Amino acid sequence: MHITLPAANGDRVSYRLVGRPVEPNKSARFSRIAYAAAHVVADPIAMTNPWSRPAVDWDRTMAFRHHLWRLGFRIAEAMDTSQRGMGFDWASARELIRRSIGEAKTVPGADLASGAGTDHLAPAAAKTLDDVIGAYEEQFAFIEDEGGKAIMMASRALAAVAKGPDDYARVYDRMLSQASGKVILHWLGDMFDPALKGYWGSNDFDTALDTVVAIIERHADKVEGIKISLLDAEKEVLLRDRLPEGVVMFTGDDFNYPELIAGDGRRHSHALLGIFDAIAPVANAALAKLAEGDKAGYDALMAPTVPLSRKIFEAPTEYYKAGIVFMAWLNGHQDHFTMVGGMQSARGICHYADVFRLSDQAGLLADPDLAIARMKTLLAMAGI
Repeated sequence: MHITLPAANGDRVSYRLVGRPVEPNKSARFSRIAYAAAHVVADPIAMTNPWSRPAVDWDRTMAFRHHLWRLGFRIAEAMDTSQRGMGFDWASARELIRRSIGEAKTVPGADLASGAGTDHLAPAAAKTLDDVIGAYEEQFAFIEDEGGKAIMMASRALAAVAKGPDDYARVYDRMLSQASGKVILHWLGDMFDPALKGYWGSNDFDTALDTVVAIIERHADKVEGIKISLLDAEKEVLLRDRLPEGVVMFTGDDFNYPELIAGDGRRHSHALLGIFDAIAPVANAALAKLAEGDKAGYDALMAPTVPLSRKIFEAPTEYYKAGIVFMAWLNGHQDHFTMVGGMQSARGICHYADVFRLSDQAGLLADPDLAIARMKTLLAMAGI
């Protein structure tokens, strides 16, 4: 099968599909905790004002969560992959969390954790740390009242108000001390959200690391783990090696996840990854191999997904959500390539052509005929 795709230099290149769709192992047991941060499916008919009034296709959004649960993944709900802070507001996230927690109760063994942030508080409106704490408390309370587990997301409002590490310590100490259950922390780098530059009160990594570790040590009984998303394997390992007993590392490194999940022979990372939304069938098969002790099989499956992930998460990294939803469309999980906030326009046609090629090479086009037909539709819209 062939398709003509654009190249960055303006040429048109005939591409022959080479990949064979990887079959997931639906009965697999993983030796790593694996959360997939899931996207939302927009409703293009109801979304009459795409930039400011999100509308969600709840049936397709829930169906995608069932797809992930069937493949053995836990779900990280209402995180940045669902466009929190980029077109998807707290009112929509609240409904998403409510529906997902309810849906999980219908699926034996299903698990999820939900993002608690401060995104209903505009950073400019936050004047004090108490404003930030109040915003966190509102979202924590909603998730816990629904019977859910919270992921404490990084806060733009806190980054705007805090004067240094002590201010971060005050907010995190307060929230962790009063949480009803264990919490997952999230260290999100400014490559994902420029408003988070200097998070933890310092632009120096070692200083920020000391702040985070001290907070976790004070609340080790309340912290399930921490997800770090800095796209730097060495920094993740430095934090991983300092975590207290019983607190786990969740890699959020969409560039280096295979090696971090496999580990270094002493320790390994678990996973909370946006890329798992897009590569779930292959990640399932690879994690099954790892659980069986077949490291070579794991590497063989995971390695081709890395160039794809690096393309999807290339700078400007915050627009990675477009590639995630593009792949869901190619693979038939939704009938359109429309995103909340019109975010599909954040990437160009050559980017999508590269994602198409790399998805094929990683064995991630479940139905190549459907994928080709949909790619041709997108190309025609770009005049190709």
